[in-house]
Amino acid sequence: MIPIAILAGGLGTRLRPITETIPKSLIEVAGEPFIAYQLRDLARQGIQNVVICVGNLGEQIEECLKDGTDYGVRIKYSYETNDLLGTGGAIRNALHLLTDDFFVLYGDSWLEIDYRSVYESFQNSGKTALMTVYRNEGRWDTSNVEMDGNRIKIYSKTKRNPRMTHIDYGLGILKPNIFEQYPEGANFDLAEIYESLSDSGRLASFEARNRFYEIGSHDGLKELNDILQER
Repeated sequence: MIPIAILAGGLGTRLRPITETIPKSLIEVAGEPFIAYQLRDLARQGIQNVVICVGNLGEQIEECLKDGTDYGVRIKYSYETNDLLGTGGAIRNALHLLTDDFFVLYGDSWLEIDYRSVYESFQNSGKTALMTVYRNEGRWDTSNVEMDGNRIKIYSKTKRNPRMTHIDYGLGILKPNIFEQYPEGANFDLAEIYESLSDSGRLASFEARNRFYEIGSHDGLKELNDILQER
């Protein structure tokens, strides 16, 4: 299976004061650091090579996870050494650790999805990249994807319209050459990449059936904590 980049470098501003002393990925959910659940799920699904993009308090993540052996994966770390680079810039900064195609996963997302099916869908699409989407209807967050059948017609966080029924689910597949136009050290958002790809018809879609969960907010953290404790 292709490698995965986990975006774990954000400041976690909505979770302050917790994230003033600990990175969001290490916040305990049902008694364990959140990222431990992500890594075990990846290992279970056959993904072994993980690149964690770290920034704020990132050394704590490496100290906790080390090389990933305890979680059944092999971890490499990509540090944002000075200013934070944004989600797109963080991936651009990590390209030397990634191969031709790679998954990208938000570090605060808990997803129940079959990664192999997502990758096979991408391989069959003939597109440059893939975004997983979920029919959100404005329920869990603001919808940002307009679909035309199974095709992404528009993805945008800024040019919203009432026909946007879906949302970026938190998992994508990208190729390194997508980032060639950006110089190393550039600060930009991954949403900018996705919007450009959707505008040019190069963005494949995979519709997730199970809703997403997140730990980016206090409410989301409590909800997922309760769910995982029950399990």
